[in-house]
Amino acid sequence: MEQKFSERTGPTSVAASLFGIPLGLVALGLAWQMAETTWAVPAWVADTLIWSGATFWAFLLMAYVGKWLLRTTGARAELEDPVQSCFIGLAGVVALLASMGVSREHRLLALALYGFGTAWTSLFAIYQTGRLWMGDRKQETNIPILYLPLVGGGFVMASSAAALGFVDWGTLAFGAALFTWLSLESVILHSLYTAAPVPPAVRPTLGVQLAPPAVGAVAYLSVGGGAPDLFAHALVGYALLQAILSIRLIHWLLKSEPTPAWWSFSFGAAALPTAAIKLVGHGDAGLVSTWAPYLFVAGNLVIVAIAAVTIRWAIRKARRPRPVLCRPDTDALGFGSRK
Repeated sequence: MEQKFSERTGPTSVAASLFGIPLGLVALGLAWQMAETTWAVPAWVADTLIWSGATFWAFLLMAYVGKWLLRTTGARAELEDPVQSCFIGLAGVVALLASMGVSREHRLLALALYGFGTAWTSLFAIYQTGRLWMGDRKQETNIPILYLPLVGGGFVMASSAAALGFVDWGTLAFGAALFTWLSLESVILHSLYTAAPVPPAVRPTLGVQLAPPAVGAVAYLSVGGGAPDLFAHALVGYALLQAILSIRLIHWLLKSEPTPAWWSFSFGAAALPTAAIKLVGHGDAGLVSTWAPYLFVAGNLVIVAIAAVTIRWAIRKARRPRPVLCRPDTDALGFGSRK
């Protein structure tokens, strides 16, 4: 009885969706790390972003494991939620990104992060995808957040495997992610076209739509040696289209309250300039090389803006009186009710 009471009246536990914050920080750090190889940018920026993101990830991971130990009911409810559950896989994706960030100077740490990230990402992606295959899912929940477990996880796994010298494993992960993305794309777009409009509180998750082509381009260049070929440019071109569509929808998206949910845009915003800089580093002297600096600046501005929104949200939440009972229809990230 005492445990049940604490689960109902205690402070809001850490939501898995908060893993989007270190994801964006580390991904942006990797963009700066890639920029070091092409332009004269300070190395400390990449180091700061990667290590701060990795440290925050470690804190969130401990808190999330603690939630399963102390607040099992809430953790299980999150796992069964058709939208929030997709964020759980990000715990492994952040570890994979961090493994790339530290691989140059800390090989053993990179291997440990890669091993943990691969295990977590693979197991959760298989579990979540198997659950999707069993059906009984409402059409309005088929939104871009579905890309995170297997598509996002697979592409990042491919890049991290290549960075650590396991290119053969990386090519297999790339194939799994690529064909899953192509199959999910039609399902998600059909839902966006025909289902009821996405509620304002959940609209920031549409930022994940930018991630597959951008993160996929980085993965393809990583496992394929970086050649600026037709397919690499096609992926970058499709990522640019998603970015332009996001700009076109900005008025509609901004009907959502300023919350950390906007970190959904950070994955693609960091990966797109990373892919462009990779192409430049491998001799691309065409249109992408002209746009690369502007994409890099734009990606930084987007993530800085999201960080500012998050700080403002955290301050407001800290000042807000804590309710006696936690509302079951509100998640810890600030999405609000989806009823």
